[in-house]
Amino acid sequence: MLDDRKAAILSAVVREYITTAQPVGSTHIADAPGVGVSPATVRNELAVLEQEGFLAQPHTSAGRIPTDKGYRFFV
Repeated sequence: MLDDRKAAILSAVVREYITTAQPVGSTHIADAPGVGVSPATVRNELAVLEQEGFLAQPHTSAGRIPTDKGYRFFV
């Protein structure tokens, strides 16, 4: 189970990706309502979510996109 901060970040990534169909960056997530942490903290949490299989990073310098596991958690 994810803690509240990771869940908020994952939800923000999924919502933004559904809207834009583009990889989502840490700065954009840090500005999202309900997240309330710095972009550096978001990057750290995104890395953990990626290791846990909720997100994927298509390119080294790209933002993250949700995986099937990430979508299932969101729904």
